[in-house]
Amino acid sequence: MSGTDDIQVFLTYGDIALASSLIIILLIISWRLRLQLTKTLLIAAIRTVLQLSFIGLILAWIFAREQWYEVLLILTIMTLIAGAAAKNRVKRSYKGLLTDTLLAVSASAILVTAIAIMIILKVQPWYTPQFVIPILGLILGNSLTAISLTSNQLIESFHEQQGRIEMMLSLSARPFEAVHEPIRAAIVNGMTPTLNSMLVVGIVSLPGMMTGQILAGADPTQAIRYQIVTMFLICVSSTLGCTISALLIYRRFFNKNKQLILPE
Repeated sequence: MSGTDDIQVFLTYGDIALASSLIIILLIISWRLRLQLTKTLLIAAIRTVLQLSFIGLILAWIFAREQWYEVLLILTIMTLIAGAAAKNRVKRSYKGLLTDTLLAVSASAILVTAIAIMIILKVQPWYTPQFVIPILGLILGNSLTAISLTSNQLIESFHEQQGRIEMMLSLSARPFEAVHEPIRAAIVNGMTPTLNSMLVVGIVSLPGMMTGQILAGADPTQAIRYQIVTMFLICVSSTLGCTISALLIYRRFFNKNKQLILPE
């Protein structure tokens, strides 16, 4: 029998306190280099502990009960928060941006999660919290980042390239033809973090999901298979989210007369 068989390390509050003390190193770096990140680091560290501890209590309660309406409620809250977070990351806002980010986040994440739960993993019942909550959380976290990057760049491009777009329209170009390049560039920008992660996964980086499963004692081959599945789910959801977001923004920036407008 291998010396590593059945080894499990259970973390105590003391272990967590020891890990959190490493933040002191970052505070020293921020102070010495005048990065002005001391307050942000402290707030981020405190929120990490409080938020994860709080969600841990909620998940333990939900996992024990396994009621579909409770699972559906927390999935809805997660999706709403993700949409709001995506909206808040966009620097140049406009009326209706929150609606657009919510639509992009929810449509892409819910569709891909449903495919994962019902077709790929074949989880029964579908609302089994052990599967549906972590998978949706992973997809939402990556999708909102991709959507906010796409939205940011596309809105900025519409403002910065207003003259070029209007000139193309005056030369009989259709609205989508006039803005195709900014849309393409924005979607590529939103997808870049996901694609970069896929290019180096397993070679340079070991994703958190796989690492967590292995540390918890799971079979490494199963952990890798789950990671492969989640990487594809994240990629598809991010691409759908970026595309939906770009099309919704495109719709906002043109009126019925096919004229470019810059909504406030």
